[in-house]
Amino acid sequence: MAVEDDVKGKVDEASGKAKEVAGVVSDDEKLEAEGKAQGVAGKARSAFGDAKDKAEEVAKNAKDKTEDAVDNLKSKFDKEK
Repeated sequence: MAVEDDVKGKVDEASGKAKEVAGVVSDDEKLEAEGKAQGVAGKARSAFGDAKDKAEEVAKNAKDKTEDAVDNLKSKFDKEK
């Protein structure tokens, strides 16, 4: 579910930023680096959710257009009878 990816991504971004800041404040380079990595992973997950949303939209539009084309062909065929 794309919404789930987006929410989890935002949570990871926020958690990562908190870790990063905590690492800076405590002069803990490892914690700071972990926070940065978690933030980047969160952004990636959010982007993945956005991409899934777009793919679902494109697939639905293609399905709708295909159904319309089939309906048009059926209508033309029925008129020729």
